[in-house]
Amino acid sequence: MGQRMVVVGADATGLAAASQARRLRGADELEIVVFDKGNFASYSACGIPYWVAGDVTDAEDLIARSPAEHRARGIDLRLRTEVTELDPAGRRVRSHVLDTGDREWLSYDHLVLATGATPIRPPLPGIDAEGVYGVQTLDDGQALIDALESATGKRAVVVGAGYIGVEMAEALVRRGFDVTMVTRAAEPMATLDPDMGALVRKAMVGMGIQLVCDAEVTGMRTEDGRVRAVTTAENEYPADVVVLGIGVRPATDLARDAGLPLGESGGLLTDLAQRVRGHDDIWAGGDCVEVFDLVSDTLRYIPLGTHANKHGQVIGSGVGGGYATFPGVVGTAMSKVCELEVARTGLSEKAAHRAGLQFHSVTIESTGRAGYFPGAQPMTVKMLAERRTGRLLGVQIVGREGSAKRIDVAAVALTTRMTVEQMTALDLGYAPPFSPVWDPVLVAARAAAKAVRQG
Repeated sequence: MGQRMVVVGADATGLAAASQARRLRGADELEIVVFDKGNFASYSACGIPYWVAGDVTDAEDLIARSPAEHRARGIDLRLRTEVTELDPAGRRVRSHVLDTGDREWLSYDHLVLATGATPIRPPLPGIDAEGVYGVQTLDDGQALIDALESATGKRAVVVGAGYIGVEMAEALVRRGFDVTMVTRAAEPMATLDPDMGALVRKAMVGMGIQLVCDAEVTGMRTEDGRVRAVTTAENEYPADVVVLGIGVRPATDLARDAGLPLGESGGLLTDLAQRVRGHDDIWAGGDCVEVFDLVSDTLRYIPLGTHANKHGQVIGSGVGGGYATFPGVVGTAMSKVCELEVARTGLSEKAAHRAGLQFHSVTIESTGRAGYFPGAQPMTVKMLAERRTGRLLGVQIVGREGSAKRIDVAAVALTTRMTVEQMTALDLGYAPPFSPVWDPVLVAARAAAKAVRQG
């Protein structure tokens, strides 16, 4: 008799796991059922801001594989069907078909939790009013686009200044809205150090965004059930549309109710094979789990699509009878604000202090091409190296075209635990249209190595 794999969540992790398991085991050996309460599956949530901005013309462009394609491959994909309860002891899940109200229990041999993340909506007055949007799913993106197209006014407020908030602010500007961004942080993109965040703020102000930092949102002023303004202790900012970019939390309410182990962030705890700790028949991955940070040697919550897809491959291999593990991350991410590219990997100064590490910090200015080559643009690179050992701890880059992908060199160096001295000898490619003879990352490594030697 064959086994049954039940997957909760039909995005990066869930369908990557289902697809990998199907490659390894045929339909007669393994039945695969995937539940998701949304209208879409297998899509790129990271592309939503570009869809809102108009760079992507249709939601279908963000979908990697259609539901029909998954079903043709022997995956029973059930959209608009919410899993409302887990029963680990009975090895079953309870589902609710949203359109019909039908409910049923379904048993499993392997359960995969790929429930993702939920936009943070603090319990503020008016937070649930019409006109206030979180942006996490394609359904969210479509709702926001519909609201922007029907809005009678052109005033938008973005609450929060993380990656999504910054990308959404740019998208709204390009849609013709007057945009105000309100954040309690000293600078936008708090995953950067404040001195690097200041470069992002300068670019945002330059594109016409009103940036309000060090401000705590106290609520939304509403009228007839619709948002009219965002309020802080000191001021009020009129709004026809409000976008929440405060961040996300792991969507683990089902897991918590079922008594599964959660970490400090609320993310599920797993082993290297992505099995939930203490449960050999339950697997989890993506934005609902905590990951091991290879730099700080701690568990952290870092919700990114790159990890989610890899988790799915690992899970699918395990369920399918193969073997794979996910060793951890270094926390690499990048984004853009108009022509400004922003990237980071490893630890910020704040994270390094929190981990108990002592370090040297250097910042250098360079260009993305040879200085004499047409189109050479400025680039700022900040690098952290551990005191005494010189081990690379983190890199942040802010610059113009060609800046962001340079972070990959640092990500590899972090993963292999290189010292900044070792990095100075890296044989990186050189040609004037692409780089100075000393690549900006190597210039920063030389400066960091000098700081380490001087103690």
